[in-house]
Amino acid sequence: MKDDGKTGRSSVNGQIPDSAQSRLLALAQEKGTSLSRLSALIGRNSSYLQQFIRKGSPKKLEEGDRRVLAEFFGVPEADLGGSEEKSYTGLSATLRDEDFVAIPRLTIAVAAGPGQFAGDESPFDNFGFSGRWLRDNGFDPKMLSSVTVEGDSMEPLLRHGDEILVDRSPGTLRDGIHVVRMGEALMVKRLARAGQERVSLLSQNLAYPPLDVAMEDIEVIGRVVWKSGRL
Repeated sequence: MKDDGKTGRSSVNGQIPDSAQSRLLALAQEKGTSLSRLSALIGRNSSYLQQFIRKGSPKKLEEGDRRVLAEFFGVPEADLGGSEEKSYTGLSATLRDEDFVAIPRLTIAVAAGPGQFAGDESPFDNFGFSGRWLRDNGFDPKMLSSVTVEGDSMEPLLRHGDEILVDRSPGTLRDGIHVVRMGEALMVKRLARAGQERVSLLSQNLAYPPLDVAMEDIEVIGRVVWKSGRL
């Protein structure tokens, strides 16, 4: 028996014992997503699931967190430490064309400018989106939320007061418009890869210069997939 050096758990012949921790790690690797992005998915700090896997803290996932992760991966909750009675029902099985799904509007603003501090991340209202539109675009309603743009650095694409729909689904980072956290500031910027483990934060308004940062210095909250705004 030996330690695997990655999870801090004992292994036999190089195999991690079957557990919620090892299953979660395997699912993340199969999906090609990071534990920090999965932690953001369930509304936890970026190291939450790393601590769960490597140190066994917490000892088991809370029911709400387990449900979100099981639904994201399409596996029974029992795989992640839940009871055998729990089962996964995919979005396609429950979302019909005539459904309108409530997407939360959050009481926070993202800065299209120098940076806006995060506020209370609680919904105050909802947007209704058609089930067919969500399904056709491959969106999972549980991963969507709406926030408000503040500032002018993304004009004319995004204007002060526009509301944007953010898809928080974990996955491979692509160039495009994202909400990112740098320190305590939330910003909406166009992301473009700038070399090994670096990324440029670009504004639409050319009065704002690009910002070149290391990937480890930012947290990508989600990709902007829709906007609303007054004419």
